[in-house]
Amino acid sequence: MSTSTVSSKGQIVIPAAVRADMEVEPGTRVEFVKTPDGWLLKPATRPVTALKGLVRKKPVKPVSIEDMDLAIRKRARRLFMSP
Repeated sequence: MSTSTVSSKGQIVIPAAVRADMEVEPGTRVEFVKTPDGWLLKPATRPVTALKGLVRKKPVKPVSIEDMDLAIRKRARRLFMSP
């Protein structure tokens, strides 16, 4: 496990091994994502404009915000939380 200390200015240094594993380089933006199990740090590698056109059809049945949030949490757990 790698650790880091928060400075008085709220800054942290991501350890070199973690940066290499995450492919984070100077200038890379990162996202802090809150999950039910805690916070997740991940590289923000694509601009939001890259998502345009990803979904081509309107859904047959409207989806509630709560259902969307639940689906996002489930997917994040599968992708980022190792069993």
